[in-house]
Amino acid sequence: MAASRRTSELPSLYLIALGSNRRHARHGPPERVVRAALAALGRDGVTIEAASPIISSLPLGPSLRRYANSAALVSFAGGPERLLERLKRIEHQFGRRRGGRRWGPRVIDIDIVLWQGGAWSSPTLTIPHTAYRERAFVLGPASRIAPQWRDPLGGLTIAQLHARLTRPRPLPRDRQRVRALSSVGRATDF
Repeated sequence: MAASRRTSELPSLYLIALGSNRRHARHGPPERVVRAALAALGRDGVTIEAASPIISSLPLGPSLRRYANSAALVSFAGGPERLLERLKRIEHQFGRRRGGRRWGPRVIDIDIVLWQGGAWSSPTLTIPHTAYRERAFVLGPASRIAPQWRDPLGGLTIAQLHARLTRPRPLPRDRQRVRALSSVGRATDF
């Protein structure tokens, strides 16, 4: 029993994503909110192993405000559900309230993206994060600090997922034709 208790308390490595697009009364603009949230994590039993630069990104959904986004590699001596509790407590301390509009403005959003233990599923948490593979604002920062971390479901690295998502794509054939005709001065039919 004592051995299994010690094993369960060994730190695990997690990749988390942070985002803000609302000013905070004490911390200021979103970029400073993200920095303050990282500092709060460090005071709440979570060790920050690495943090990406903060980037600016367009919002998803109806929000009009740009986001400040970052990713962090953290170690935590507890399972995914316990880490989630810590993250939600920090969000609450920063003024985040549940029940708001989906994809609306938020002072801070902190999500568990990946866990060194692989996949995890419970009623309140799914790891890997269900949408991270389609979000450049997560993959970009994550690729700066954990490019070789492999997705436990698909096997691709974060760097590969980011490259696939952000690579230039050729225009569809019908759009290529319109573009070619318009470049020679002919009338185009849209």
